[in-house]
Amino acid sequence: MSQTRVINGPHIRTERTTRNVMMNVSISLVPALLGAIYFFGIRALYLAGLSITVCVLTEFFWQKLTKKQVTAGDFSAVVTGLLLVLNMPVTVPVWTLVAADVFSILVVKQMFGGIGNNFVNPALMGRLLTMVAWPGAVMQYVAPRTLETDAVSAATVLGAVKTGGEQSYSYLQMFLGETPGAMGETSKLLLLVGFAYMCYKGIVNAEACLTYIGTVVVLTFIFGPEGLFTGDILLNLFGGGLIMGGCYMLSDYAFVSRRGKLLYAVTAGIITAAIRIFSVYPEGICFGILTANCMAGMLSFVYQKHVYGISEKRGLNWRKNR
Repeated sequence: MSQTRVINGPHIRTERTTRNVMMNVSISLVPALLGAIYFFGIRALYLAGLSITVCVLTEFFWQKLTKKQVTAGDFSAVVTGLLLVLNMPVTVPVWTLVAADVFSILVVKQMFGGIGNNFVNPALMGRLLTMVAWPGAVMQYVAPRTLETDAVSAATVLGAVKTGGEQSYSYLQMFLGETPGAMGETSKLLLLVGFAYMCYKGIVNAEACLTYIGTVVVLTFIFGPEGLFTGDILLNLFGGGLIMGGCYMLSDYAFVSRRGKLLYAVTAGIITAAIRIFSVYPEGICFGILTANCMAGMLSFVYQKHVYGISEKRGLNWRKNR
């Protein structure tokens, strides 16, 4: 009787799990959440709690209904709920937020196989749904209460400048968060604090994030319309949600190689900058990153790591014949 010899491979063992990574991402978003409560009031906390609860329960009941492994406790739904609510204005109707939560978890995430199988960022897709279906409900911003002004609708800094208005806020106000905008994206300082925590924990690719942000800033600086973005790097950097998009929404886990991640980041940056410059939208982060998400497969084919044991020439011919 022949015997089969099984040899254990040189597996890499690590304490990093999905739950550990997502829990740390959730922790990194706490400063932005506290800033949202400080700038926009206790309603920000109420909306955040609601968003997280809806996302976790949606995932739990769907997995129970379909008799799949319940992963609602791995903090991935918590991250989706936090990112989604922090990308909303404090005036967002409750039903709009709930609809976006259910859509993000149920349609974008679970119906494509759950975490690791969704082809786009669920929170960004939920945000896009609200922008298309209920733009009036999610694109009306108010000034932070710290400015001692009435809670009237106001455009974001980029929105005001793009429509021909004046830049009425200083760079310091933009950096600290004393400007109208989504609850979690106004304070760049607090976002960078959370980003630094993720870098310390080693759960984010800082090079790809900075490449994305740098691509957008450089392209808008060079090609931006006269008197709008041209020559004003800080306006592009602090006037919108670029830092939040680059630090938290740019999911690059689909790529293993360094060059693949950078190619993905540059692609998202080019699309974001093009929308900022040529479209009617003052932003472009949502469209840029989601489009790059959809192009991840093609980008992976364009750049593939060399397979050890196969010559470079043979590998190139194999790629052409596919």
